[in-house]
Amino acid sequence: MLAALGFTTIVLFLLLTMTKRVSVLVALVLIPVLAALAGGFGGELGKMILDGLTKVAPTGIMIAFAVLYFSLMIDAGLFDPLIRGILRLAKGDPLRIAVGTAVLTMCVALDGDGASTFLITVSALLPVYRRLGMSPLVLSGVVCLGAGVMNLIPWGGPTARAMAALKLDSSQVFTPVLPAMAAGIAWVLVASYLIGLRERRRLGTISAPEVAEEQRLAGEGPGTQRAPVHPALTVFNLVLTVALLVGLVLQVMPLPVLFVVGFAIALLVNHPTWERQQELLEKHGKSVVLVTTMIFAAGVFTGVLTGTKMIGSMASAFVSVIPDSLGGHLPVLVAVTGMPLSLVFTPDAYYFGVLPVLAETVSGFGGAPAEVARAAILGQMTTGFPLSPLTASTFILVGMSGVQLGEHQRFIFKWAFATTLVMTVVALLTGAFSL
Repeated sequence: MLAALGFTTIVLFLLLTMTKRVSVLVALVLIPVLAALAGGFGGELGKMILDGLTKVAPTGIMIAFAVLYFSLMIDAGLFDPLIRGILRLAKGDPLRIAVGTAVLTMCVALDGDGASTFLITVSALLPVYRRLGMSPLVLSGVVCLGAGVMNLIPWGGPTARAMAALKLDSSQVFTPVLPAMAAGIAWVLVASYLIGLRERRRLGTISAPEVAEEQRLAGEGPGTQRAPVHPALTVFNLVLTVALLVGLVLQVMPLPVLFVVGFAIALLVNHPTWERQQELLEKHGKSVVLVTTMIFAAGVFTGVLTGTKMIGSMASAFVSVIPDSLGGHLPVLVAVTGMPLSLVFTPDAYYFGVLPVLAETVSGFGGAPAEVARAAILGQMTTGFPLSPLTASTFILVGMSGVQLGEHQRFIFKWAFATTLVMTVVALLTGAFSL
């Protein structure tokens, strides 16, 4: 009963949002509420929703101040040299921009944190896409692919959870899938090339004078009406941003605290008067509201599904339908289904609920639990996490890129699933797990 209700809730959410029948925010809040009422959980609904909101509150706070911080830095021209450099290297070519997006994303994603990866890459590259007239779906899609593959690293979420759930170390889980990860990186570059080629055919190559004219008309870049920034202030902004990112990687303080303090310092130094501070807050307040409301709505969604035990029931139901004849092929099945299942299960539910049962099942057929762990990380929450409505960082990516979740999912799903298939084939060929 609970499993059926849970799967119905997920399917209904995906159908309504991907077909644009209702907004994502409305679906995230009302669909799980209706499901809880249908399941007889009306008396507990308030507590479940509050628990979900409490869990995403730190993320919501971080996103609010991170969006304000990077918006301030963009206004201050901190990223202009990077943007000009990318434009010079790309020579107005959308194909080169797309491939460069993938490379930059995979470099930034080495810190293992999806939220910071999206914040940094989208903040730096969105102005470039706007200046060239490129679709923001290309940006969110390519960033999704690059961050997804790099999420395999041992200090990233999926691998760390898999090792913890099955009490394995990185040599047992991560090392054997290194060739598959390398193939995934190569595929992401190929995919970004093909996506960029399609965008080049749509837009053509923009010459340097045209780019400069677009910048002038848009009020961006050299020769625009942006007030000049003192070099000392630019140096200060750069030092502050680098210090913030280093603190983020080293986890000097919780991420929300870092961004709250960092933004307050940046706002005071860059806009010392009350009037200018209010002007900046009013200018970027809409962006903050759009992103943070999605984060808190997602908290309602996961809070209800977790509190009603729907997710746990779905995990048990999923494992129970696997026929004995497929027991020996379970690692491959886990790898192939992992990416679509990221749309259904939260990371914790999958790795701490589903994965141990799958590992025990494989053991019964004479297989090694480590093989299931390797298979799981190739799809579940690696290529799938930047698509899942159950992951808060997904809303950072789509919110900052200015795209709808359903459009983003439709645009990049096939490319992300292909990434999983490529890595699965290479994992089989290199013996990371058996067929």
